[in-house]
Amino acid sequence: MKPGIAGTLESNDAIFTVRPASTRHVVIHSVVDAFYHDQIAQVIETTLDELAITGLDVLCEDKGALDYTLRARLIAAIQRMEA
Repeated sequence: MKPGIAGTLESNDAIFTVRPASTRHVVIHSVVDAFYHDQIAQVIETTLDELAITGLDVLCEDKGALDYTLRARLIAAIQRMEA
């Protein structure tokens, strides 16, 4: 499968790159990491749990996106990977 990518590096957005993997591995780079790292990680983990995905490499490059944007970008990247 090819990597899935969704989002932009514009302000208040995020770009997700996802790749198939044997386990779940999440890397977060955010301009607001010092304040919201745990919240961003929780949104990603919850979304993956809801989709029943256990094996995935996730790279999140966040520029201050809100929770619903993070969720939408992650889902879109996963769908693009599977296409």
